[in-house]
Amino acid sequence: MTTASTLTTEAGPAPRGAGLRWARRAAPYLGVVPFGVFVIVFLLWPTYIVITGAFEGKDGGFDLSAITEVVTQESHRSAFQKSITISLITALAGSVLGALLAWAISIGRSNGPLRRASLAGAGVFAQFGGVMLAFAFLATFGFNGMVTVFFNDHFGDTFLSDASWLYGLGGLCVVYTFFQIPLMLIVFLPSVENLRPQWREASESLGGTTWEYWRHVGGPILFPSFIGAALLLFANAFSAYATAAALVSQGSPIVPLQIRGALSSEVALGNASLGKALALGMVVVVAIVMTGYALLQRRASKWSQ
Repeated sequence: MTTASTLTTEAGPAPRGAGLRWARRAAPYLGVVPFGVFVIVFLLWPTYIVITGAFEGKDGGFDLSAITEVVTQESHRSAFQKSITISLITALAGSVLGALLAWAISIGRSNGPLRRASLAGAGVFAQFGGVMLAFAFLATFGFNGMVTVFFNDHFGDTFLSDASWLYGLGGLCVVYTFFQIPLMLIVFLPSVENLRPQWREASESLGGTTWEYWRHVGGPILFPSFIGAALLLFANAFSAYATAAALVSQGSPIVPLQIRGALSSEVALGNASLGKALALGMVVVVAIVMTGYALLQRRASKWSQ
């Protein structure tokens, strides 16, 4: 009897103690729950809708006609080609100019007013897109923009007196580069600041020149971070919609505008599957790019430890 009662007494609190231990282990992860809900509602669920809708016919059954149309029709292939071209150009221009700006800021005073102003401006301009950015360029370089009127009045027929360039693919490249440069500065500056002065001093003590330092030390260290940031800029430009929608009013030269036409066109109703098929193509391209970005960031992270 004594043995049985002792076992009962010792075994009684065990389930409660196990529950308390589980709660203590799970408590640190409760802060991640809102982020997980956000990812599910605004990322995974829309992606699931796009993937399933791309293979859905007008009758609700499985259908490959929308995917086939995206792959075979020249207008859709041309839209993907133009979107990728614009993304490559703006990612290259933004990454090079942003990297040079990051390097210039990194060699300045760490708490100087120029650095604080540059970082604050980059944080604002990196998010200054969409209709606001399009209106700013239209008010400056549009047909009745300030710069266009000024050059028309004082210099006659010049490049800046003709605003037609702003409404084409070249204009999109210029506008997109405007927010690509500050984004590159924000992303790439930590990598530049992680270059240790001891590495430069060691190179100079061994007789290395500035070019040799950047070729054999600084360049190889920053290269994965630079390419990773450039891939991030590519994905940012590839998925941009509002700025192009405000600037380009005729036609759908890029994929986001074709998706808008497929979903909201009054001429060809019921093209939701086509729009989702185009969106699926964008998801595939962005997924490939972001996978490369994640792999490069993993390789570059060892230099920041």
